[in-house]
Amino acid sequence: MGRVYNFSAGPAMLPEPVLERARGELLNWCGTGMSVMEMSHRGKSFMSIAEKAEADLRKLMRIGAGYRILFLQGGASSQFAMVPMNCLRGKSSADYFNTGAWSKKAIAEARRFCDVNIVATSEESGFTTVPDKETWQLDPEAAYVHYTPNETIGGVEFDEIPDTGCVPLVADMSSTILSRPIDVSRFGVIYAGAQKNIGPAGLTIVIIREDLIGETLAGTPAMFDYRLHAENGSMYNTPPTFSWYFAGLVFEWLLEQGGLESMAEINRRKAEKLYQAIDASSFYSNPVEVKYRSWMNVPFTLADAELDSRFLELAEQEGLHTLKGHRSVGGMRASIYNAMPEAGVDALIAFMQEFERVHG
Repeated sequence: MGRVYNFSAGPAMLPEPVLERARGELLNWCGTGMSVMEMSHRGKSFMSIAEKAEADLRKLMRIGAGYRILFLQGGASSQFAMVPMNCLRGKSSADYFNTGAWSKKAIAEARRFCDVNIVATSEESGFTTVPDKETWQLDPEAAYVHYTPNETIGGVEFDEIPDTGCVPLVADMSSTILSRPIDVSRFGVIYAGAQKNIGPAGLTIVIIREDLIGETLAGTPAMFDYRLHAENGSMYNTPPTFSWYFAGLVFEWLLEQGGLESMAEINRRKAEKLYQAIDASSFYSNPVEVKYRSWMNVPFTLADAELDSRFLELAEQEGLHTLKGHRSVGGMRASIYNAMPEAGVDALIAFMQEFERVHG
């Protein structure tokens, strides 16, 4: 079997040119006679890889000098604890938006360390929208405001960055980072697991404003202290070197595509095509309010759920893989991150239309 279109929410499809380059460098990186996986993380060769990756990410996202970039382990789920441990800074409460499954996990973890004020919730609607601004209950005395710009499971996406005034804004961008330009200066902390739009699983990137580093809760483990990671160049312990290297290759590839402005155009077009196909059909439906539909994760259901297994079986035969929806919501989900070519979305739409013609 050749390459397939992998619609997985993560670990997700990776750019084929990047995979090809990594294969070519796997045994012997740049004449060193070693794989990146065999290098000392403190040696000159890997240090050059690490420095270039950071420089390219800064260029892609226009990250200013007042921010540190950390290349860590533990996934975004570790950040659910690291954020309150590092960002409460003497305060006892933080604000959280509740717009989906990942918001709920972040809230549950934060409650171990502080009082959580729910700014707004869309749980009653089944997480199919973002609450109206008029309902938001922001606390001007909160240590920070946390939100999930894109909910991977529900396919709900904020249409703009919340205005939190002087309170630092923290974002779990795991499934939306690098999909379009953002104004990093609006944020105190951005964190993201790598396995969607950055690279292989095992790496977590944290972009943090320097003034938020250095004041942790008493008893915070060393590995959960942003200051120690920043002071040691993300090498307080052995980092996930291969994932870091691979992320650097993806950053290079994105720059070669024209940067995040170009990716935004492609991603918008891919999402619009797929939603148009769903909306034009009485056989498929998407539950999310149109204004808040995700560019990255598109859930949809069939008119007859009894056909789900047949849909998935035939889709795989056509090279369209991992379309099953998350177990908590059912149905289908197409994750169409940066590495998903437009041809993959076109192939999915053509399959959906043919399946409806036969089974509708």
